[in-house]
Amino acid sequence: QVQLVESGGGLVQPGGSLTLSCAASGSIFSMGWYRQGPGKQRELVAVISRAGSTVYADSVKGRFTISRDNAKNTVYLQMNSLKPEDTAVYYCSAGYLLQSVASWGQGTQVTVSS
Repeated sequence: QVQLVESGGGLVQPGGSLTLSCAASGSIFSMGWYRQGPGKQRELVAVISRAGSTVYADSVKGRFTISRDNAKNTVYLQMNSLKPEDTAVYYCSAGYLLQSVASWGQGTQVTVSS
């Protein structure tokens, strides 16, 4: 089971940008990001396969971009045009299918507020 270490969360104003990073301890088929807002269930944000196939939540399409460096076993989430409703704990994920999860990161807080 791979271990995941996230970085890059923080406080940002509405309309701002933030980049999250997640490094895995080994190679795995899919990596991605989920989030859990206050009082909400955890939901998919974006996932990417080793070959670069992606799936995005409708709510982030056009604003967020997921990318991956296979040589570094690292996944990135570039978040632009952030909204208050993007406030959540963001969890890195890794799995053996595109939308399956075998491992979770510890979570990183993203707060969008003025």
